[in-house]
Amino acid sequence: MTRQNVKVIIVEGRTDKEKVLKVVNEDVEIVCTNGTINVERLEDLIEMFDMDHRDVFILVDEDNAGKKLRKQLSKELPHAIHINIDKSYREVAATPESELAVALVSSHIRINPNFL
Repeated sequence: MTRQNVKVIIVEGRTDKEKVLKVVNEDVEIVCTNGTINVERLEDLIEMFDMDHRDVFILVDEDNAGKKLRKQLSKELPHAIHINIDKSYREVAATPESELAVALVSSHIRINPNFL
């Protein structure tokens, strides 16, 4: 499988990444932004991970910082697919694995069936 065939999932932090890796059942690259980022750093990440030519998914928290980051990412990556968690959980890391699995599978990301 070539790198271009591997999906990219953008999350905010390390705990989000760990949670996603726990439920995903395919090769994906997970990129942590560590919160909101400046345009220069975002452009570096886009280039480093060749995001202009890959399937990119945005999975961020449902809080003000996450909404700001989602908006910023949308401008730079208009082709990215947005994955939303239930607002009641607010954070990706706080979302139950079964709920996260449903959100990911609805975006055609293969997940471990144990979480459905």
